[in-house]
Amino acid sequence: MPGSRTGRPPVRRAAERPAAPGPARENPLLRLHARARRAWDRPLTAYYLILGGSALITVLGLVMVYSASQITALQLSLPGSYFFRKQFLAALIGGALLLAASRMPVKLHRALAYPILAGAVFLMALVQVPGIGMSVNGNQNWISIGGPFQLQPSEFGKLALVLWGADLLARKQDRRLLAQWKHMLVPLVPAAFMLLGLIMLGGDMGTAIILTAILFGLLWLAGAPTRLFAGVLSIAALLGVILIKTSANRMARLACIGATDPGPNDTCWQAVHGIYALASGGLFGSGLGASVEKWGQLPEAHTDFIFAVTGEELGLAGTLSVLALFAALGYAGIRVAGRTEDPFVRYAAGGVTTWITAQAVINIGAVLGLLPIAGVPLPLFSYGGSALLPTMFAIGLLIAFARDEPAARAALAMRQPRFGKKRGARGPRGPRRWNTMRRRTSAVRTSGER
Repeated sequence: MPGSRTGRPPVRRAAERPAAPGPARENPLLRLHARARRAWDRPLTAYYLILGGSALITVLGLVMVYSASQITALQLSLPGSYFFRKQFLAALIGGALLLAASRMPVKLHRALAYPILAGAVFLMALVQVPGIGMSVNGNQNWISIGGPFQLQPSEFGKLALVLWGADLLARKQDRRLLAQWKHMLVPLVPAAFMLLGLIMLGGDMGTAIILTAILFGLLWLAGAPTRLFAGVLSIAALLGVILIKTSANRMARLACIGATDPGPNDTCWQAVHGIYALASGGLFGSGLGASVEKWGQLPEAHTDFIFAVTGEELGLAGTLSVLALFAALGYAGIRVAGRTEDPFVRYAAGGVTTWITAQAVINIGAVLGLLPIAGVPLPLFSYGGSALLPTMFAIGLLIAFARDEPAARAALAMRQPRFGKKRGARGPRGPRRWNTMRRRTSAVRTSGER
């Protein structure tokens, strides 16, 4: 081999090895999906969704009630903030009820089932007594409690049916009686029909539909056979058709589905102007307080049709945000009902979720022109203290049930306050230590907890 110019043998270079392939880049969408899955699977997810979602809906509802009710209040020679102040007072009372319900043990919830049912039946019967009951918009479903305040007992009938029905079905399941159809139906269905009869005496078809949805939700959770479920549904549908056919007002509301013109005698005025309000909002709306339809064109702008004013002032972004909050609340309720082993918690959580979801669908569907106008408020959002108080108590039930899950209890127990001394013994001369949100690395952490 020839030498190099320096006289030294040439240095043989080792053959270059191919570079090891680096780790494949993970798809960012898959990574985002995995992180979202981990977040959804955390034990406190349902708790935060219920607490945060209901708080956001209530606060946004207060803002929209103030915006949508100013013109109506001024037309009645009242201060512009009149309806907002009443709703704010109801929200404060409802917040106290929510806090109390969220801290009550399950046994106390079950103990309240019969007193709430008896009180609701008594008040609903009192509505029909001349001189005590009041008629509002053609429905005899109100009681005056002094001054400008009124009470609608049928709203508390929803809460009564949920609690009493859940307690009844749970006790029968503990005794293994739900396999017999007579124990599944009696006395649940007769009691529900009694409540429905008291409501329909006042002509409130919308609330009756919500109570029927709660009844079907309880039967579905109890595992009613398809034939039994279909039979009860057929009877309810037949009664509904008879009630609609025998009322010219209900027939007119049914004819306004999908209407784009007020029609003769302006029978579809409210439905059409609700569509006008949504259509004029665009993507981001005309601005908070800048609605045109609330200036006397849209009836019930701060109650049944507050979603239309929301679409006009906040646009598609605002309405989709409201829908997302209700969807999150419904998902959290289903999750609480599906993960518990307590039959009462399952039935009660499922009943509350059915109640809020069905009422939101009926209200929003009517505003969109997809369903007949049933005269039911948007839960936690529309003006009305009688609807807000039992709904916030029901939200407190969901919060209590979400906190009572074993994994959620463990996660809440591991949470430490931001400031203050740590639990545990400390030497008399030991250094003062303060808690932070950061956990020690040696702490045992269960999967999915934060």
